[in-house]
Amino acid sequence: MSEALVNIAAYLPKIAAQQPHTFGVVFPETRDGEGRVAYTHFTYAQLDRECDRVAWALTEYGIRRGDRVVLMVKPSLAFFALTFALFKMGTVPVFVDPGMGVKNLKKCLEEAEPDAFVGVPKAHVARLLLRWPRVRKLVTVGRKLWGGETLQNLCAAVRDKGAFATADTRAEDLAAILFTSGSTGPPKGAVYSHGIFDSQVRLLGKTYGIQPGEVDLATFPLFALFAPALGMTAIVPDMDATRPADVDPVKIFEAIENFGVTNMFGSPALLNTVSRYAVANGVTCPSLRRVISAGAPVSPAVLRRMARLMPEGVQVFTPYGATESLPVCNIGSAVILAETETLTDQGRGVCVGFPVEEMEVRIIAINDAELETWDDRLALPPGEVGEVVVKGPVVTRRYFNREQATREHKMKDGDQVRHRMGDLGYFDEQGRLWFCGRKAHRVQTAQRLLFTVQVEGVFNSHPDVYRSALVGTGADAAAQEPVVFLELETNRASGKSEQAIISELRELALQFEHTAVIERFIVHPGFPVDIRHNAKIFREKLRAELSGA
Repeated sequence: MSEALVNIAAYLPKIAAQQPHTFGVVFPETRDGEGRVAYTHFTYAQLDRECDRVAWALTEYGIRRGDRVVLMVKPSLAFFALTFALFKMGTVPVFVDPGMGVKNLKKCLEEAEPDAFVGVPKAHVARLLLRWPRVRKLVTVGRKLWGGETLQNLCAAVRDKGAFATADTRAEDLAAILFTSGSTGPPKGAVYSHGIFDSQVRLLGKTYGIQPGEVDLATFPLFALFAPALGMTAIVPDMDATRPADVDPVKIFEAIENFGVTNMFGSPALLNTVSRYAVANGVTCPSLRRVISAGAPVSPAVLRRMARLMPEGVQVFTPYGATESLPVCNIGSAVILAETETLTDQGRGVCVGFPVEEMEVRIIAINDAELETWDDRLALPPGEVGEVVVKGPVVTRRYFNREQATREHKMKDGDQVRHRMGDLGYFDEQGRLWFCGRKAHRVQTAQRLLFTVQVEGVFNSHPDVYRSALVGTGADAAAQEPVVFLELETNRASGKSEQAIISELRELALQFEHTAVIERFIVHPGFPVDIRHNAKIFREKLRAELSGA
């Protein structure tokens, strides 16, 4: 791409010219009487033409360059065409996760101050019933309900308009607003520039060696948008993308086999579900070249199961990052299972690997105050736990309409910005970053400071524990009582009672200095979690349960 034009949509006509007949997007439309799936698709040439047609349609409807456009459309052919059309027009798509809850969703939309709303009928019903912000332009993808126009009617009115010129956006121009999941507070709108998207495409391609012509299983909508930019075919699986833990493994493996999927992106919850099924049923996936998982650490148990269904030497990569900056670090399952797993079990934290090319990572002392300007003297030496701070081409510079949050999380460094991740970690002697937990989740007891991931790693090593969660309780913030909630494995091979497991965990806790202070364990039927990842535990809700007990 030229230096003058930086726009993720500019990749599309380029790839369409290079490989016009390659499938760009494939979508499972329906099933026949025998249960066999029937697909619809766009080749790259067709996707590029449809993108142009949608761009013309929305432009003539009155949606203009710079308009903020809420997009609430399920993964589909229309989702890809709309997203690339909005980028091509120079509008600013606003992406919100329906899994964040009604209250947060309304607040996010109010903060975004949208000019237009493009959504499926269900989204428009919610917009009316929940009194979401009024907008200037309404577009329904599907049957029209009230007001506005349907995408079908708008597109029908602009036949044969030809190519739509990609907006001459620059690297620093506003490209999109992506709202965080809000796992440690209200969701915030991270402001993405066109340069950040372009850098993400470059870094993802280089880090994982992704080649044009590969086939991607698009289980997470936003990550799926990188597939066309990287020249991959995006296969949309038959699943509810907002509930990955509830995915039907048969349908996932069906898509992998039907198209020879080479690249798969899946949340830890999805990998847990599909790997359990694969091991139980002897399923393998010989076409896979890599699996990428993000959103939360992937347990070694899941990595071992995934290794059994993939060809020898193929790894699960777990990039570290956040909505505000991704990727930051990278590590593969081979290193985790061979080197770092045992250290995690001993309470060292979770190793997230080395910083990726072009990214600079530093650790600073734990501090809840604002830090306006970076100073090299803030950096801690290896081995000391502190807050993770990152700088590089994929780091967002601000939050939309959240000046206070921007001051709390951003630091000026010359003409660049460093992002305070809100995560705690340290560097080992090899230069690898270890994740210790969220800063907001640390627990200060009368004896010592505890970090969630370091504590939970010890208890998660027990074969009957599915996952654990450390919270602090008590009126004195400087002398909290540490409490560990436990979510146990549903089908425990050991047959042990809950009380027997807790007794074993108390003995395990005494083996390590940082867990020896923990005496209270509570078995929980199912943690409150972010449904998108099914891994980000809402510890504030667990703490509230303690208060209400």
